[in-house]
Amino acid sequence: MLFSLSKMLNSIKWLVYSIILLPFLTILPVSVSLSNTTLNVIAGSHSDSDKIRAIDSLKSSSSLSWNDINDFVYQLQDIDLAAIGDTKYDLAIIDYSEDGSESGRFSSKEIETLINSASGSKRVLAYMSIGEAENYRFYWEESWDADNDGQPDIGAPAWLGPSNPNWPGNYKVRYWEPEWQSIIFGSSTSYLDKIIDTGFDGVYLDIIDAYEYWGPGGESGEDRETAEQEMVDFVVKISEYAKGKNSDFGIFPQNGAALGAYEEYINAVTGIGQEDIYYGYDGDGQKTPGNVTKELEGYLDVFKDAGKLVLTIDYPFPCSEDKPCFNKKTRRKINIAYRKSRGKGYIPYCTVRNLNYLTINPGHRPE
Repeated sequence: MLFSLSKMLNSIKWLVYSIILLPFLTILPVSVSLSNTTLNVIAGSHSDSDKIRAIDSLKSSSSLSWNDINDFVYQLQDIDLAAIGDTKYDLAIIDYSEDGSESGRFSSKEIETLINSASGSKRVLAYMSIGEAENYRFYWEESWDADNDGQPDIGAPAWLGPSNPNWPGNYKVRYWEPEWQSIIFGSSTSYLDKIIDTGFDGVYLDIIDAYEYWGPGGESGEDRETAEQEMVDFVVKISEYAKGKNSDFGIFPQNGAALGAYEEYINAVTGIGQEDIYYGYDGDGQKTPGNVTKELEGYLDVFKDAGKLVLTIDYPFPCSEDKPCFNKKTRRKINIAYRKSRGKGYIPYCTVRNLNYLTINPGHRPE
């Protein structure tokens, strides 16, 4: 009888404990790790999407965080992954393809090898132009400009504009058009998805300043009042899409630093690259006018103060657009560019305009 009474009291005790603890148990997260994907199971949630969330399934294998970046290399042509891997640069900005074509795409294994270089772990960004179309990319159709006169032919998409006279084969685009944006991101065959699937750590977005061409007073003559905001919106959408697949994916626009005035733009990016801040604005090897440097630094400080990486790219070599010349004059310019950039809390790099050379600047070797 005493034994039965004791059992009954124990059962009552555990029932009371269960009633007390149950509300707390239902809010505790249970984390289950599956390969590179983390599934967070939230007990007591009210929707299926809240119960299971797949997060960061394509997270980088790099041991470097974005805040660890102290130097970088920028090369888009004649890329030798092994040579870049042999350097100690923390960050490499390269094309996603050996020659820009689809057939020349780097493999996931090649990019993983570069990220985990024997000379030191790296972060690797893939270049992607979102303000111009390039006639050697996978999406291009020859019929769009069959006579190569730089003007879209009849039947070309409405988003396609005239060619850039300074860069043959590059065409202005009306980047706000959904058809162009769908080429850039949003499906398994889009440009951004190819980059993500290959294992790049992030994307380096070029021709951000296309809003100046289409906007009020711009060369297009269209005086589109909404051009600036539409570029902001475009970059934000790219960021949201990429970070939905990998929250650590880096978003680095190049130039167009004035867009830092938009809070949503600052929040969307990991950092920014700025060309010609100290040398090259009026021509390679030429010092950038002081008023231009001051204006650019003012814009870039907004990013820096928000905790974003600021990369500066200068072109101090007047001798060639293809190969640097390290004479006394250019060494002095390199030293000035590095000193000024570092002094502002930026990360400097000097190279040639064609970005076809793995430049290691004397006195500023990566560490």
